[in-house]
Amino acid sequence: MSLSKPPQFRIRFAQPIMGEPELQAVQRVLSSGFLTNGPETAAFEEEFARVHAVPYAVAMANGTVALTAMLLAHGIGPGDEVIVPSFTFLSTATAVVHAGARPVFAEVHADILNIDADHVAALITARTKAVIAVHYAGQAADMAELRALTDRAGILLLEDAAEAHGASYRGRPVGGLADGAMFSFTPTKNITMGEGGMVTTHDPDYARRLRQLRNHGVADDGTPRTSIGYNWRMTEMQAAIGRVQVTRLSAIIERKQANAEFLAAHLRDADVLFPPNRPDRTATYMMLTLRSSTRRDAIVQGLRDRGIEARVYFPPAHLDAVFAADNVTLPRTEEVANTVFSIPCHAELTEDDLALIAKEITALAPRDAT
Repeated sequence: MSLSKPPQFRIRFAQPIMGEPELQAVQRVLSSGFLTNGPETAAFEEEFARVHAVPYAVAMANGTVALTAMLLAHGIGPGDEVIVPSFTFLSTATAVVHAGARPVFAEVHADILNIDADHVAALITARTKAVIAVHYAGQAADMAELRALTDRAGILLLEDAAEAHGASYRGRPVGGLADGAMFSFTPTKNITMGEGGMVTTHDPDYARRLRQLRNHGVADDGTPRTSIGYNWRMTEMQAAIGRVQVTRLSAIIERKQANAEFLAAHLRDADVLFPPNRPDRTATYMMLTLRSSTRRDAIVQGLRDRGIEARVYFPPAHLDAVFAADNVTLPRTEEVANTVFSIPCHAELTEDDLALIAKEITALAPRDAT
């Protein structure tokens, strides 16, 4: 759909929480003389790993290179296939291409919008090396089913947790549920430093390979270079902001969960579908995605006309021009993509903001409308 944009939104889709602590953190770095590869990055890695109950975290310049590094460090490359959901941000698939492998697109569940393990099973071939489970909007994918499937097939299970900082599955944080996981820190995420990425793991050797990849192939201990590597380092300024943001994460998640509960209660008279909360996982609402089978476009444009920044996430990756030649058809994903829209749910919203959002959606799509 083509959307017009008002000069200014009264209610933004996302609003990062930044304040004096972040300013002081950047000032500390600028006064230190270390702008990259310094103590802030190491401390951020340790603190982020602790929150996600893993022993190792490796900071990267952004989420896309973190995805690519996650694959390359496992030796995935030309001739390999990696199964990914099509309903995801495009970089889940393009990172596979950056690694030299081929993305194979899978369907998602129509309710929680995460990859469908049954369809994954039908796509596995002798070339399949990994499955990437995207935790869409901060609700974990069906990791037990996917883990059993990938173990039987002898392939890797990886997490795209770009949207899921602090989410959990069966009492365990995402980021440590598979053979590697990546996170992103762009401004729509629950915590941000503008750009940045992270790969988490339980494997010390995997962490070592990741560190070499991000720093031109140079190992932390200075041993001779064995590969070329890349310049994928996070700056010390990013890391310092990230350290502050991690301390905010629990409060941000708590507020966003309360916002989602409020909106669910106040949208009962609207003709929209609310995402279910699976009882074995904790959603963190990086964004709140609703569905409307007949009025999606009118709702989105109506909200934007009223100064509320609604967005449509995501166009299916398999239909993007860069993958169109594969001629993939995914009916469920395509139907989902034509009905979803995402609304503001960020931690800076007031109760008046939330009430207005619910009121406008209900007016645009009343449940009794014919």
